[in-house]
Amino acid sequence: MRALLQRVTGARVEVEGQQIGQCGHGLMILVCAMQGDGEENARKLAARVAKLRIFEDEAGKMNRSIRDVGGSALVVSQFTLAADTSRGNRPGFSSAAPPEEGRRLYELFAEALAGEGIAVETGRFAADMQVSLTNDGPITIWIEA
Repeated sequence: MRALLQRVTGARVEVEGQQIGQCGHGLMILVCAMQGDGEENARKLAARVAKLRIFEDEAGKMNRSIRDVGGSALVVSQFTLAADTSRGNRPGFSSAAPPEEGRRLYELFAEALAGEGIAVETGRFAADMQVSLTNDGPITIWIEA
């Protein structure tokens, strides 16, 4: 699985003009299940995200995790993280998991992250979503499991 983490002061997601998810200080997480990914990938990714030390301590060093700072997370499905841009001008997405498997692993990732003690809200799988966020730092990190 792939995820793009953005440390935020706040983020929200809307579908058809209605807010369906939000987070405060914490992480905006875009997630993509890849071909061949399984439940272990989703759980491993959630555990890594929960422990990743990208929040500042008293000395201003990135030495704290989202759990350490009591942060929350907004998790949004993003199949375009599977984009292959190596040929031509149109990205290919064939390395993304099929939609039903992608949905299942996306939901499992969000549940596993909540199981790590983090408040989690989500977007809506396969919906046309509008995402707003304030990137803090900016800190943006790509992670795979």
